[in-house]
Amino acid sequence: MMAKENPGFEVIEGGGDPAPQATNAQIVMLTIALKALSQRALTALMDLFCLITFGGAWYLWVLTPSPTTFQIVHNSIFAAFVLAANWIVRTRK
Repeated sequence: MMAKENPGFEVIEGGGDPAPQATNAQIVMLTIALKALSQRALTALMDLFCLITFGGAWYLWVLTPSPTTFQIVHNSIFAAFVLAANWIVRTRK
């Protein structure tokens, strides 16, 4: 069995008024709004970086329930690296 040629839709002639064109002021306002939004997104990514790195350091400590001396030193060095990386990211504004 073949599909119907017209599945119930009709073509309407003269589809209405054309869409209005954006003015220069509207384009400038949109550009400013997008710039502010992108700056907020970068700030959120920087905060997300801190959350992920500190979460990773915490998770590393949780994974070692009875740590040896070597594991304590290893986790402490990783935690210091996380602090240094976050300090570099924060001061690079």
